[in-house]
Amino acid sequence: MVVEPGRSNTAPACPDADELALVKQWLALQSGVRRLTDDMLATVEAEQGLAPSSFQALMFLLTAPGRAAPMNQLSAALGFSTAGTTKLVDRLEDAGLVGRRPSAEDRRVVYTELTPAGADSVHTASRVLARALRARVVAPLGEDAFQALVDAVGSLAPFGTRAPAPAPAVSSSP
Repeated sequence: MVVEPGRSNTAPACPDADELALVKQWLALQSGVRRLTDDMLATVEAEQGLAPSSFQALMFLLTAPGRAAPMNQLSAALGFSTAGTTKLVDRLEDAGLVGRRPSAEDRRVVYTELTPAGADSVHTASRVLARALRARVVAPLGEDAFQALVDAVGSLAPFGTRAPAPAPAVSSSP
């Protein structure tokens, strides 16, 4: 057996108890957030009829400058392929929730823009999500603990990126 310079031919040491506990905590956090997110978006879908990807796309457009964004930005925000984003936008356009328009500066770029019906739909869906978040997250944790969690997770932005500005405190009124 040939060993590369700087490498040992011994097997790596097993993780110690502290390392295993840390990894276990991380996996529990990751799994819990994923399940909670899926549950919250399922509530939006059940009450408003917007699939999770549709809601996320409409929310992105609602907060984009001019309520419009190039398709590649929407793809990046959703983590979808170009083809997947095109299919999603096709469905949203067929439902009258978004429209498409060419860029005035670059004819290769197509913008997706929120329609008034799309804005109405995402506003209603956002209220559904806010109500579910208050009941399932903010009430059990308390507003201070929830804000501390938001701040802590927001501070963990990948190196070289900026975390978004902290969200305003969540009101307990509907």
